[in-house]
Amino acid sequence: MIDIEGGGAEWTFPAEPDAVRTARAAVRGQLHGWDLDCLADLTALLVSELVTNSLRHATGPIGVRLVRPEGLGGTLLVEVSDPLPDPPRERVARPGDESGRGLQLVAGSSRRWGTRPGASGKTVWFELAVPG
Repeated sequence: MIDIEGGGAEWTFPAEPDAVRTARAAVRGQLHGWDLDCLADLTALLVSELVTNSLRHATGPIGVRLVRPEGLGGTLLVEVSDPLPDPPRERVARPGDESGRGLQLVAGSSRRWGTRPGASGKTVWFELAVPG
């Protein structure tokens, strides 16, 4: 983990199946340390979805970043980055589909979400309201 000047935390995970479990545990641990356990389950679930998408479509390291709510007016910012430049596409999954619901889950559970290109790859981000 890298501490972002006391205002957040970030990790880089190899593009391996264990990345999902390790990212979930890292996020839960960090939120616990910030006394934000109330957001741990939802944040871990959404990070799982985005890291899983990165594993399915990208071949390089996966970054996860949390930005504490102090400077964001009661909002936790979460970012997942990978080296694939193509933005993800939200789609409607049919009842029998085994995939395709991750971005719907992110969109329906977060305050806002989006993507942005990076120097190499992209970042998918979402914001969660911190109960106050």
